[in-house]
Amino acid sequence: MRTGLKAAIAALGLFAMTTAASASEWTPPGPVKLMIAFAAGGGADTQARLIAEELEARTGWSFIPEEATGKGGLTMLASLKDQPADGTVIGMAVTEALGYNMRSADMGLTPSDFTGLTTTAGFQMGIVARADKGWTTFSDAVAAAKSDGALRFGVMSPKLDDIAYLLGRAQGIDLNIVSLKGGKEVLDAIVAGDVDLGFVAGIQSKGVAAGDLVNLASGLSAPLAQTPEAPTLADLGVTPFNADGYFVFVAPAGVPQDARDALARAIAEIVNDETTKAGGLVKKAFGGATTIMGAELDALMAADYESAAALMEAASQ
Repeated sequence: MRTGLKAAIAALGLFAMTTAASASEWTPPGPVKLMIAFAAGGGADTQARLIAEELEARTGWSFIPEEATGKGGLTMLASLKDQPADGTVIGMAVTEALGYNMRSADMGLTPSDFTGLTTTAGFQMGIVARADKGWTTFSDAVAAAKSDGALRFGVMSPKLDDIAYLLGRAQGIDLNIVSLKGGKEVLDAIVAGDVDLGFVAGIQSKGVAAGDLVNLASGLSAPLAQTPEAPTLADLGVTPFNADGYFVFVAPAGVPQDARDALARAIAEIVNDETTKAGGLVKKAFGGATTIMGAELDALMAADYESAAALMEAASQ
């Protein structure tokens, strides 16, 4: 049995070495167009461009970044779907675009239309309020809602709108849900007092550290890294739904395995290297890299797409 195990391990090692060698030998047949589903100048756009810059420096490949914004990432994905499946066109979006947004839109897109390359980072999605409201826990916000009436709750996507609705229902309070464009706009609205609390995906960390803001709850399936004592959505009665999500690089369906492996590995190595500009940004803004690829990424994309239907159904009741 031990001999068989050693042989299996050796064979696995040989396979991994062969795969790595094959991936490292792949070279794009031309410049790589990087389609970015985020507005120019924002943190996500900057992350994508810094990754492209480092990829050029490390590999010698040429990258051409371009914005393709709109419809929660679906504009970019619809264009990417029909591009050549040879590794010369890739895109960066968020997993929510391939899950809830894709499921809720009537555009004929499914995750199987794309080849997942790798995620780069997750979101530290918190339910955030100003500290000077005097709320130190989510229970304080619930008490205020029951005493003073509906709270204004900022969200930046239809998925988060549904989750906020389920949160209010689970807690027996009224939430006046305010849809805004992006996490920065939600945070600005919280700071300005235009909303009482809302979902913010990591950029609140500086304000929380300074004592100006407070994470009342985690929007994730796990506690927040900065405030692990804050309850999760499941703790607050919203289950099995959460706001887990990742930045993700994808390509059209049918990209050869060697191209997929080479692109995924090269991107993952950069964001995991905190000495690079891209890796440093990921560490500072999102708490560090999270690189999911291969079959695990395929399963994640499929699961997000399927769970979106259940979330929409729950929020419609």
